[in-house]
Amino acid sequence: MRVLPNWLAGLLLLQGGVALAAPELTLEQAMANPDWIGNAPESAYLDAAGSQVLFQRKRDGSELRDLWRVPFAGGAAAATVPMDELNTVDGSNWRLDASGRAVFTRDGDLWLRQTDGQLRQLTRTPASESEPAWMSDGRIMVRQDADWWIAEPASGLYYPAYQLSFGKDPSQQEPEGLSAEELRLIDTLRYEREQELARLAQKTERSRGDASQLAPTIWFDPAWEASGNALSADGRWLVLAVRAKDAAKQSQGDKMPKFVARSGYVEIEDVRPLVGRNGFPAEQLWLIDLRDGSQRQLAFDRLPGITDDPLADLRAQAENKDKKEPAEAKPRPVRIGDLQFNEAGDALAASIFSLDNKDRWIARVNLTKAELDPVHHLHDPAWINWSFNDYGWLPGSRDLWLLSEQSGYSHLYLQRQGQKPKALTKGRWEVLSNSIQTPRDGRWIYFGANRESPFRNEVYRLPARGGEIEQLTQVGGVNEYRLSADGAQLLLIHSTSYSPPQLWRQAARAGAEASLLFDPRTEAYRAHELQPPEFVWYQSTHGDFQIPAKLYRPRGDGPGRGAAVIFIHGAGYTQDVHEGYPYYFREQMFHNLLTAAGVTVIVPDYRASEGYGRDWRTAIYRQMGHPELEDLLDAKAYMVAMHGVDPDRIAVYGGSYGGFMTMMALFRAPTDFAAGAALRPVTDWMHYNHPYTANILNTPQVDPEAYRISSPIEHAAGLQRPLLIAHGMLDDNVFFKDSVRLVQRLIELRKGRWFELAAYPLERHGYVYSDSWYDQYGRIWRLFSRELGFPE
Repeated sequence: MRVLPNWLAGLLLLQGGVALAAPELTLEQAMANPDWIGNAPESAYLDAAGSQVLFQRKRDGSELRDLWRVPFAGGAAAATVPMDELNTVDGSNWRLDASGRAVFTRDGDLWLRQTDGQLRQLTRTPASESEPAWMSDGRIMVRQDADWWIAEPASGLYYPAYQLSFGKDPSQQEPEGLSAEELRLIDTLRYEREQELARLAQKTERSRGDASQLAPTIWFDPAWEASGNALSADGRWLVLAVRAKDAAKQSQGDKMPKFVARSGYVEIEDVRPLVGRNGFPAEQLWLIDLRDGSQRQLAFDRLPGITDDPLADLRAQAENKDKKEPAEAKPRPVRIGDLQFNEAGDALAASIFSLDNKDRWIARVNLTKAELDPVHHLHDPAWINWSFNDYGWLPGSRDLWLLSEQSGYSHLYLQRQGQKPKALTKGRWEVLSNSIQTPRDGRWIYFGANRESPFRNEVYRLPARGGEIEQLTQVGGVNEYRLSADGAQLLLIHSTSYSPPQLWRQAARAGAEASLLFDPRTEAYRAHELQPPEFVWYQSTHGDFQIPAKLYRPRGDGPGRGAAVIFIHGAGYTQDVHEGYPYYFREQMFHNLLTAAGVTVIVPDYRASEGYGRDWRTAIYRQMGHPELEDLLDAKAYMVAMHGVDPDRIAVYGGSYGGFMTMMALFRAPTDFAAGAALRPVTDWMHYNHPYTANILNTPQVDPEAYRISSPIEHAAGLQRPLLIAHGMLDDNVFFKDSVRLVQRLIELRKGRWFELAAYPLERHGYVYSDSWYDQYGRIWRLFSRELGFPE
């Protein structure tokens, strides 16, 4: 398929009779393996010395990754790290001690870099070591698989910080039944048992008193299993989150057939359960003193609102209540989020979430009394965001920083011991999750935010105890950053609309110039002149607000002039209207093909999207597909009024949540759109996963009406315009059966003339193979060209 047909040739610039046009973009090129664009750096980080940037990069024509490096000072090109030098580089999770020694894990093992630059490998095990940290006495603690181990750099010893066993303590088991009778009658057996108990007691006593021995085994109730833990830097305290044993195995998962498999037979893959069928298991929190092995449960009854039931009215109204749903406990069941000790190991904090996800608590733990001391409570009658739950300790202190949406936007708060949290930032903008960094001197808090515009984010800092915000970068686009160990330099991972992430360097001060270190784009990709989006706002007819969007105007007077396409992003809670390189980079090139044919394209961040605050996010609570459709209809009205679009020549398309919304548009506004393409769509929310769906619609047992009004399959009778359904048959996120069930419903509704199903036997939710991308978008192009009136 050609993008610049004869009728558009006049757009070429001529000089001396020679066309100086950029290379022609074709559908095949746009949907090709993105190696041709240039593979972006992945997981980029600074080494501990701040001398080089290390990153993973995909090989062309392969799924394998190689480690690359580039000098942080610049002056040399990026290059792969030779195989014989891989064991000389730092890992990404390095931690410095006061003397400047760096500990890190790499390839699942623990390493130590001395102040003179010498590197020591401290472990070489089949297990996976991660999360290294310095202990208060100079030892190193590291997580080995799920538990904590200790490395002593001076002696070279490596041993478990504790021995935890979920089982019955043999020294505490009293004989029962026939065994008890035998011990009563047979003196020798009774003597043997007494000696066994004595040996166990002696071993435990020696383990506690002899530092050369392993710590004694701590026995924990075998009805439970660990779901998380944290170890204090002084090695004394272990905080343990537990859930009922095999709780995750009690959910009934679904089955997915694989019709095209290496075996030649149909194979069956086990996949996730459906929403409301044994969701998150309830958890408990325990504090263990490793000095004596004592165990104390941290009760949740001190959490404000823990005994409230925000869903009580809905429970009372629910019809045909599923008997499998357990009665709501008092206090409400919870799950444990993050567990963090401060640097000294003498202060502990925990984030805790109600299982209905209406409440989040951040609590300090009184280690002496084994009590929770709630310091921040966030209640949301819709749902607690899965982002903006970050918190941590300021270095060398007992002061907590935390993120909260309590103002309606994600902002940064400081909580000092015995005081209420104090807002450090405020406004109609968001401090970004996973962006907080606090240098070791504890003077500053660095963060990313969309303070200037919801379409871009920059790097900022403010004094740790409060003060004026400094904007450090002014590079535009979308940026992540890494801070050097001394806090003096920033590594920027910077992208723009048509540039995949690049690596830049800047001094960590306002007004400093940023310099490019690495640009992954190929010459072939750079040669294309792609159309930049315009960022617009259009008025809602359902309130005093505007909807943000990217607009791609038509180029030239092609036969598609007057037609329009609305692209609907996926996920619901994500942001596509921004200045960075989009997740939907193929779709953006497809939009270039459409505008070259004269078609207008608009990409709205409808209500539910990320980046615009809590109210925008939760507008869809209990009514998915309704506010979003209003915003799509307003996008249509905007294009008709402001851009000369024919109201009868507008199509919609999108994938995942965008596929769901395409169906809601064609089913619930059946004559407003000329056609639609629903890719890997959710058709019935009762068949999606629990963590996502129960947040927004509660559970089907509690809130069945929310599911009925929000599921396309319930509105399928409205279809009156051509619909393309495309779905990967190995989709283990939105199951292929979602589309199959909808097709059966459409067949029964006599809608056969209006729909087409395209199945992709070897694709999952995110397509991998360029053949599938090309086939799918070829079908979309043909649908749109036919229904909107422009040549194929």
